[in-house]
Amino acid sequence: MKEKIKIFLPEQKVNARIAEVAKKISEDYAGEEVHLICVLKGSVFFTCELAKRITVPVTMDFMSCSSYGNDIKSSGVVKIVKDLDEPLEGKNVLVVEDIIDSGRTLSYLLDILEKRNPKSMRLCTLLDKPDRRVKDVAVDYTCFEIPDEFVVGYGLDYAQKYRNLPFIGVVEFVDE
Repeated sequence: MKEKIKIFLPEQKVNARIAEVAKKISEDYAGEEVHLICVLKGSVFFTCELAKRITVPVTMDFMSCSSYGNDIKSSGVVKIVKDLDEPLEGKNVLVVEDIIDSGRTLSYLLDILEKRNPKSMRLCTLLDKPDRRVKDVAVDYTCFEIPDEFVVGYGLDYAQKYRNLPFIGVVEFVDE
């Protein structure tokens, strides 16, 4: 089987929506500092684009957890690959995700982070797939709600490929 990528959300539409969400975040955190937690690897592109557009002071840290491996479905087993470098106590934390699918990984991650006593904690995602939700997670900022398609681009991958696409595309598997 070979993959074919069909454009789902063009680059211009993604960038425009990120700007809108960043404006809302800036308004919500007016007069405060916000600490972005980029959930690696997928959300690094989104986090950088979002951070560039937020007008309040921003600090950033990175965390990596995995539940996919090289598959297209979540295994349901969450593994912390890289923890944060800095404490969260007293900070306005904004967890930045590329996509929320089943909610298992994020629910696990949010539980861990909440125990670190942030001043506040909110969640921002580029893509939300509510039809696949198994665990409830409260999403504060969503760029796009999408149907149950396997998507790549803008940081999202299939077997570590396609992260660098400047748009969101749907993976279609075709016979060679």
